[in-house]
Amino acid sequence: MKQYLDLLNDVMTNGEVKEDRTGTGTRSVFGRQYRVDLSKGFPLLTTKKVFFKAVVNELLWFLSGSTNINDLDAKIWNEWALEDGSLGPVYGKQWTAWEAKDGSTINQVDYVVDLLKNNPSSRRILFHGWNVEYLPDEKLTPHENVKQGKMALPPCHLLYQFQVINNKLNLMCTIRSNDLFLGHPYFCDYQNATHARIGGYVH
Repeated sequence: MKQYLDLLNDVMTNGEVKEDRTGTGTRSVFGRQYRVDLSKGFPLLTTKKVFFKAVVNELLWFLSGSTNINDLDAKIWNEWALEDGSLGPVYGKQWTAWEAKDGSTINQVDYVVDLLKNNPSSRRILFHGWNVEYLPDEKLTPHENVKQGKMALPPCHLLYQFQVINNKLNLMCTIRSNDLFLGHPYFCDYQNATHARIGGYVH
C-alpha cells in the first residue's frame, strides 16, 4: 500500500499538467514502475472499494476472445460500444485471434502458455494488443472507429512479458496510460489476477 501511496504523491508533486481527449485534463508522470510480490499474498488496494468480481469478469471476457459487451457481465465498456454491443477488434481479438498475413489467426495467450510449459528459459514469452493496423483514428469518435473496423479505444495495458527465474513466474506489464487515482486499484487487481491465471494454466 505504501508503494501505491508514494506513487500518488509522486504524481501530485512532480506531475505535469496536460490536456487530454476528454477535456478533463491530467497530471502526468512518465515511466514509473510498481512492483508486487504475489508470493506474499494478493495485494488488494484498500484506498477505495474494488468490485473484484468485475475485475475477474473482465479478465475472463478478454481471455474468451470476445469484443462484444453483450458477453460481459458489467457496464464498464457500454459507453464506447455500438448498439449491437461491438467494440471493434479490442483486447480479446488481439490476444486470442491476432490476424496473420495468410488469413489464419494466432492465439497469443496459448503461445505464452506453451512457451512457459515447454521452454520456460525463453526470453520471448510475451503477448500484446498494440496492433497498429486496428488502432483508432484519434480524429474520429469511438463509434465511428468501430464502424470502420477499428478499435473503439486503443489498449491501455498493451504488453505482457513473462519470465521464469529460479522456478518462479514473473510478469511485467507495460501500460501506456493509467488513471492511478481512479482506475489503478482495479487494474492492479486485474494485472495480478492475470499473473495468477496464466500461472494456473501452466501448472
